[in-house]
Amino acid sequence: MIRRHRPAPRPVDLGAARAHWVRSDLVALPATALPHDLPVHELTVRLEHAPDGGLDPGDRPGPGWDLRPDDGGLPPETLRVVPHLAGALALRLPDEASARAARLLTGQVALTVRHRARLVMATSLQVPHVLDDLYAAQARRRRYGATWGPAERDAPDSPDRRGAGAGAGAVADLVPTVTVWAPTAREVTLLLWDAVPPEGSSAAWTPPGDPVRHPLARSDDGAWSVTGASDWRDRCYQLELRHVIPPRWTEQVVRTTDPWSVALTLGSTHSVLVALDDPRWVPPRWAQAPVPPRLRPVDQSIYELHVRDFSRDDPEVPPELRGTYRAFGVDGLGRRHLRTLAGAGLNTVHLLPVFDLTSVPEDPAERVAPDPEVLAELTRRDPAGTEQQQLVRRTAHRDAFNWGYDPWHFLAPEGSYATGPGAAHGGRRVAECREMVGALHELGLRVVLDQVYNHTTDSGLERTSVLDRVVPGYYHRLDEEGRVETSTCCQNLATEHQLAEQLMVDGCVLWVRHYRVDGFRFDLMGHHSRANLDAVRAALDALTPAQDGVDGSAVTLYGEGWNFGEVAGDARFPQAVQGQLDGTGIGTFNDRLRDAVRGGAVHDDSGRSGHGWVTGGSDPHDTDLLQVGLAGGLRDLRLLSHATGRWTTGAGVPYGGAPGGYAAQPDEVVSYVDAHDNETLWDTLLLKLSDDTPMAERVRRNTLALACVTLSQGISFWHAGAEILRSKSLDRNSYDSGDWFNVLDWSLQDNGFGRGLPPEPDNGRRWAEMAPLLADPSLRPTPADARTALDGALDLLRLRRDLPLLRLGTAEQILAKVSFPLSGPQGRADLVVMLVDDLVGAPVDPVSSGLLVVLNASREEQVPRLPGLAGQHWELSAVQQEGADPVVRSTRWEPGTGRLVVPGLSAAVLVRRG
Repeated sequence: MIRRHRPAPRPVDLGAARAHWVRSDLVALPATALPHDLPVHELTVRLEHAPDGGLDPGDRPGPGWDLRPDDGGLPPETLRVVPHLAGALALRLPDEASARAARLLTGQVALTVRHRARLVMATSLQVPHVLDDLYAAQARRRRYGATWGPAERDAPDSPDRRGAGAGAGAVADLVPTVTVWAPTAREVTLLLWDAVPPEGSSAAWTPPGDPVRHPLARSDDGAWSVTGASDWRDRCYQLELRHVIPPRWTEQVVRTTDPWSVALTLGSTHSVLVALDDPRWVPPRWAQAPVPPRLRPVDQSIYELHVRDFSRDDPEVPPELRGTYRAFGVDGLGRRHLRTLAGAGLNTVHLLPVFDLTSVPEDPAERVAPDPEVLAELTRRDPAGTEQQQLVRRTAHRDAFNWGYDPWHFLAPEGSYATGPGAAHGGRRVAECREMVGALHELGLRVVLDQVYNHTTDSGLERTSVLDRVVPGYYHRLDEEGRVETSTCCQNLATEHQLAEQLMVDGCVLWVRHYRVDGFRFDLMGHHSRANLDAVRAALDALTPAQDGVDGSAVTLYGEGWNFGEVAGDARFPQAVQGQLDGTGIGTFNDRLRDAVRGGAVHDDSGRSGHGWVTGGSDPHDTDLLQVGLAGGLRDLRLLSHATGRWTTGAGVPYGGAPGGYAAQPDEVVSYVDAHDNETLWDTLLLKLSDDTPMAERVRRNTLALACVTLSQGISFWHAGAEILRSKSLDRNSYDSGDWFNVLDWSLQDNGFGRGLPPEPDNGRRWAEMAPLLADPSLRPTPADARTALDGALDLLRLRRDLPLLRLGTAEQILAKVSFPLSGPQGRADLVVMLVDDLVGAPVDPVSSGLLVVLNASREEQVPRLPGLAGQHWELSAVQQEGADPVVRSTRWEPGTGRLVVPGLSAAVLVRRG
């Protein structure tokens, strides 16, 4: 890593914020912020203020109060909220200053330090924690954004608990109340436009003329609100706030959309007053679709899919619907593919972000993309060329493709997935998004939405920085200088701040109540606290069919439990990371199984090094990690280690400096070998396997890798296209690589390989090893190869669906029933046998008394002996006896000798009868 030199902080710098106002009566000043060469007891520390900004500290003290050092330091209850400030100097405010804290925070405040009347330090203060101290307990009782109720109501914060569609006939008579939490604002005004777009308009539309100004009234909890009239429905609005704003600390007037917007105009320039219960935005397909059955987390078979990828390349979808929400309802190749997967046992579709995002122009007229015919011609001439990526990069920020991990408005659907500029306005995009959910529910598929509450695209006064424009300095996590942390590669949100957590909770509740989604995946979940996820879980569990139209307790949660950045090691709060979610039922992605199967690590500079269990490696440590993953990633699993020959536990199998098994329960583990991030599974096989590997072997290894996921006791997760050999032309980070490198062809004619060298920023160092592969036509699978892979994958789904012993669901059951009879030095590292013995403990499967999961990564047939099972009747599962793979059908059991005959490169499941 290149470490950039940062200049030493200036001692007098009101553009920095090195002090922390943590409670109305308490300021924390880190020791690192103090002048090191001066005795603390000789310093005079003062809180100075300027109501209208313009504070200019000097040797002469300005208006304010001297602060008293507290030798006891920060009290324990405060350190529980700000553990990263342990050791900071605790400074007590006089009662007069503490009582005026709310008023002071609407102006400029600064901390000054003088030594014998000479100014030696001046800094601004970080204020999120004092704002929480002053307001959060009351402010969190409100509902923000636009809520709708009877005109006579007199409580703007009265709860609105209707489910979508409830009371729809009275929507026209309801009036909106717009509420925004802006405790540091001096004045808030709602700007309301009179005009609404023509009914059914398909053209881009911007509200004409000047808005009417409606002042909002402030409440003691820092919230501002105004109640309108019934004819406000469908009108556009913005918020205008008057602030004293850092870093220049001058009074400014800021216009912004509403952070709690549920509907927007094209391009998200204005919020729109939409009642989500309005029958116009309740499509029959969504309202009538049956709710998929409730599942335990481990019963999920998840398929990760991008909205645009799903239909963009589908010739059976009308051109005007490709890449949109509504394409999910068209009986094209993609929908039939999902129906086939669902028929085999797939039950959950995970959609990459569909909330309002910043990276794609919503108006098709503003988008620019390379000519696909030009790209195709370049590829015909040179499938390893650089011109393709040059053309894609030239329009990357103006085309229609991006993964979408760049939030703008968390509670409103993205407009670029609407069917045209008119459909992106107001409630129409709401209806189309709901129609997508209904179309998936019709197939019996649950819908999981990707949530990104760990960062925003911008901060400060940028146009897309809607949160900072409303409460400057509150919603983002700041470093020791008061700069926004960016360890997520964007502007980090601080959901440990209570109204930021409220935004996260409100968003999840809204998507469940008003869109009927069935689960959430949280991006970089380790940047959230466990308390954040507990709050989401509690709010969802409170939703009931009788009151809300949905059963919130049936919603499943999982996310990326990575531990890094300024929050790593619980530095600021107990994190929602791997191994710290015991008892929550919240899953985390299991990188241990992923790396054991693929080999190396996902960020290795060379994709060709570090062979894994499926990619030709023979490291017994990978076998240990794979076995732990197959058993649900449990830390208490006992097994005989291949690597050491000694008995150990899941936690005792090392993974770098972390335990290989980290989960208390199997529903805390999501098993996967590829996702939208990093190379696809097929591209990994291309990179890892020797160039002369036969195509048939590559296809079998693809199925074997998916078997490691699908036949595990954790949650099964596939990346869309893994089952049909999807390639992204070796791109390891295709988030902005355009339609060209993200092709997904359900017709199986083009798997996406050899479309040129992928974009340089994340791949350029590896081009030398990529180019020969991309230029080799023998590495391009045929449609028949893709069909073979798909048929094998469907059999895996059927196995998981039909065999309840693959989904025991509790650590108690797994620890009692699961073992690895060939583990340890007597076994081979390239053969894994997992026994699930249903004769132990309470039976789970009414049909069979046990099963054997057999995974053979060797090219050769293997004939292990299992003497403990001799004399028992085992047979290949009915799914595979009737399945697509004739090689697997040759698996056989010899009861007299206890010998198992397993063909090479196969995943077989045997069941015990009697």
